[in-house]
Amino acid sequence: MEMFSSFQTIMLTVLQPGDYVGFTFFIGSMAMMAASVFFFIEMWNQDGKWRTSMLVSGLITFIAAVHYFYMRDFWATNGTSPTEFRYIDWILTVPLMCVEFYLILKAFGAKQSLLWKMIFYSLWMLVAGYLGETVFRDNSPIWGIISTIGYVGILYEVWLGSAKKLANNSNDPALQSAFSALGWFVLVGWAIYPIGYMAIEGSGWLSGVLNPKSLDIIYNIGDAINKIGFGLVIYSLAVSKKSAVA
Repeated sequence: MEMFSSFQTIMLTVLQPGDYVGFTFFIGSMAMMAASVFFFIEMWNQDGKWRTSMLVSGLITFIAAVHYFYMRDFWATNGTSPTEFRYIDWILTVPLMCVEFYLILKAFGAKQSLLWKMIFYSLWMLVAGYLGETVFRDNSPIWGIISTIGYVGILYEVWLGSAKKLANNSNDPALQSAFSALGWFVLVGWAIYPIGYMAIEGSGWLSGVLNPKSLDIIYNIGDAINKIGFGLVIYSLAVSKKSAVA
């Protein structure tokens, strides 16, 4: 009862009209938790080989939802961006999103080398980004360039590399459509993160262009769209394959 009272106090004292950052933190946490419940339940309605993909989709949104519960409390208490919590979330969820490419292509010849390459590129991107945004903030542009190498590696695999070739050679319209949708999420949806990084106050190339509060709103909305959207693409693919068999 005391915990509920404290939680209610945070909401009443912080989530006031005009606190759009806090609003999007609450919306994001609940939306991703709801998506997790949906993916976990629907996982059992899919064929065995698609259950792993659905499980990963549920884990992505579940991990993000848990972190968003922490992040919204951090915002409510401090009124500042929860940078560390964001990177903990991303370091866990972004590699899992990259794993999805391997899982949907596994039946068409994807090797574990693709899996480890995608995980490596994503961790490279995130670790370098974290160092540039926190430890070596004064040299953030240099670390941003280093981080971009990992992002370009992911883009290459998805748009030109072995993953793209496997999708093209699959002769499966449903898979090709889903793969293309995931590729657009990586190219367009993930573009908000480097833009936000470049707006780091003081050292970023876009410093002063974007309000820090605006960035948090963009991150919160972008996270929800990217992570839930990724899962819905996988769900649609699993359903289409089940319907084709039926």
